[in-house]
Amino acid sequence: MTFLLWLSLFIVFYAFFGYGILLYIIIKIKRVLRGKPVIPAVNFNQLPTCTLVVAAYNEESFIAEKIQNSLALNYPAGKLKLIFITDGSTDRTPEIIAQHPQVQLMHSAGRSGKIAAVHRAMTQVNTGIVVFTDANTFLNADAIINICRHYADPKVGAVAGEKRVQVEETADATAGEGFYWKYESKLKTWDSELYSVVGAAGELFSIRTALYQPVPPDTILDDFMISLLVAEDGYRVIYEPEAYASETSSANVKEELKRKIRIAAGGIQSIVRLKGLLNPFKIPILTFEYISHRVLRWTIVPFLMILALILNSLLVIQGAGFIYHLLLIGQIAFYAASLAGWLLETRQVKVKLLFIPYYFCMMNYAVLRGIFRYMAGSQSAVWEKAKRK
Repeated sequence: MTFLLWLSLFIVFYAFFGYGILLYIIIKIKRVLRGKPVIPAVNFNQLPTCTLVVAAYNEESFIAEKIQNSLALNYPAGKLKLIFITDGSTDRTPEIIAQHPQVQLMHSAGRSGKIAAVHRAMTQVNTGIVVFTDANTFLNADAIINICRHYADPKVGAVAGEKRVQVEETADATAGEGFYWKYESKLKTWDSELYSVVGAAGELFSIRTALYQPVPPDTILDDFMISLLVAEDGYRVIYEPEAYASETSSANVKEELKRKIRIAAGGIQSIVRLKGLLNPFKIPILTFEYISHRVLRWTIVPFLMILALILNSLLVIQGAGFIYHLLLIGQIAFYAASLAGWLLETRQVKVKLLFIPYYFCMMNYAVLRGIFRYMAGSQSAVWEKAKRK
């Protein structure tokens, strides 16, 4: 029991914090030996042709602003094409887009899900690079330039932008989403510098058009799968924090939980379908990053958290040493803080100190729900978007 307890705690710590510490040390050593990586210079004459693809479903409240944001992006004249696809939309989204001749509208009355819409849009892409972004996120003016400058390197097959969550001062526990993405951004920066990002977020990412591989129509995390298929082919996926997509946080914790459960179900599906990435003999460093940053969090960590609490309690009952009493008190205090955060949130009392443990436990609870939902086959690939503030 003692061995299993410490092993469980080590894996949980490693998955969320230890990997970041190890990655930081490796990056520091790498910079001493090889120097800090040089950011590619922008040569406007050599920037590749690019298509921005936006899949929008019933986004009439956001779409006009998204169009203006897209048209305001800096890029050489004649090299940037805009495609908005609105399959299944029943509101005014297609009508609003149709008012802008600079944007190519694709619309079909039937709704088959986001990935089916993206596949259909890809048949119209004839540029060297394709950039995907969500309809309810807004890009910084130089986002496409900062992404496409990396494609001067033939080893780069995809570039992921940064997701920024706007957290209001009056935010509830969904503020944890903002903290989480700041930490994730740092990990992705280091992953990219070491070798490759392990999966891109759909808010903003790009690939070489020639490397695009259609994923099955029931794919839940299409953005994650598409980018990692590029990495599996031996190309690097670069992280570019100076290309960012901003969005508001989830409307409430219930909406954030719904989103996290879907991501967790998609994570398990991706692990099953990307079995080749678990082979350490193909691309060892990619496998190391993938398991450390993604697989552990999406598979065993929530179960190990429960196991650690049970084992720790049993050891204390059996009269284990003082260190195990302190360890159990620490675990109970952490979960009590999380529970307090939940209770206060339900009463609309905001104590930001409790947001992080509450959000952390909520994320791992979502992983458990997502695993069981995937195993039961009850997670639909049709995107049911979470409400945003």
